[in-house]
Amino acid sequence: MVISSISTSSLTAWVNPSVASHSPRVEQASKDSAVNKDTASTDASSTSEANSSETAGPKRADGTPMAPEEIQLLEQLKQTDREVRQHEMAHQVAGGAYTGGASYDYEVGPDGKRYAVAGEVPIDYGPVPNDPQATIEKMQTVIAAAMAPADPSPKDHQVAAQARQYLLEAKLDAAMQRSEMAQARSAGATEANDDEATPGSDSPATNSPPVISSATPGANAEQQAA
Repeated sequence: MVISSISTSSLTAWVNPSVASHSPRVEQASKDSAVNKDTASTDASSTSEANSSETAGPKRADGTPMAPEEIQLLEQLKQTDREVRQHEMAHQVAGGAYTGGASYDYEVGPDGKRYAVAGEVPIDYGPVPNDPQATIEKMQTVIAAAMAPADPSPKDHQVAAQARQYLLEAKLDAAMQRSEMAQARSAGATEANDDEATPGSDSPATNSPPVISSATPGANAEQQAA
């Protein structure tokens, strides 16, 4: 009779052959699977971040992401819109009752919205007829309104220059008016003294004061301040 001896390792292999012959491969396969999962997770995260970045960026009117040059143009339009509106608002605040409502020229941006790229405010800078003092006060306000923005335009300077001319003329008229009134009062006082010094006069001599007239340009004018 032949008796075979089976070692411990052989016995283990015989009892559970898959443990000894396939265990290393199973372990390696598990490692490969874990690496693949980590790589896939990383790729998915990167894709998600890229998609999120695209979603958060400016969009065109049709909802598609803008190109870099379109984004730059959009930012320029937004800045111009702010500056134009601030410019016209400065005119309106300083001009008060002598300014009207602002009007704007618009440009459509890559996002489909309208942005102001130019504007103007009407300013009444005509002198007040036959009232030099009122004209002086008005022209001072008009000049302040025309030069109110941080960067007055050539049209703003033009309006301010015309208002200064009217202001100078009104000051001359006001000075002449004051002089004529002073002369009239002086003449009246002299005549009164002469009448008192002449006895037996039936009636005091009278002398009408000269007519006071302020020759200022006629109708109010209205000019657009850009």
